Amino acid sequence: MGIQNWSDDIVLVKLAKEPEMGNELLTTIDMVKQKDSCGVVVDFSDIDIMSSSSIAKLLKLRKTLVDCGGGLIFCGVSVNTMQIFSITGLEKVFKFADDQFVALASLQMV
Repeated sequence: MGIQNWSDDIVLVKLAKEPEMGNELLTTIDMVKQKDSCGVVVDFSDIDIMSSSSIAKLLKLRKTLVDCGGGLIFCGVSVNTMQIFSITGLEKVFKFADDQFVALASLQMV
């Protein structure tokens, strides 16, 4: 779906469905590694299901951002996808916002 530099220090990722999701997450991780510090908003509005591989990539993205002092917020998460995060216990690990605008604003206020 798309990865874009929202600003100098914020990357916005609108995830595609599997299997493209994994490639987008790897590209995002590479982008984050090239920046000193940044925040990432991941938009799940087109996603209902994720593979365990994509979940692992989300955790790697989070670790990469934590290591460089950046932030990560998910938005547009459907009920089905939120259940995946709840079942795995990851709803306590990640931050969530209702939509892109709230997520972007949250990152800009940090």
